[in-house]
Amino acid sequence: MTGSITTQESQDHFAHCVQVFGGIPATSRRLGIDERAIRRFINGELPVSARLLEDAANALRLLIAEATAAENHIAAALGG
Repeated sequence: MTGSITTQESQDHFAHCVQVFGGIPATSRRLGIDERAIRRFINGELPVSARLLEDAANALRLLIAEATAAENHIAAALGG
């Protein structure tokens, strides 16, 4: 990552990623991290590292690819 962000910004970014993934259980599955740890990152009990944010960004890219493929499949099925 380039630039620097505050601890609070890292925590906020990670919490937003958790929302985008669809909650704590989905985030746990996507990142391979225990649900309790996810909660602790969100609550600020554990620091959100640059590596964790990079892993979340990579998982979001995969989610985007999956969503795009699903959308393409639906569009093709509907003739659009």
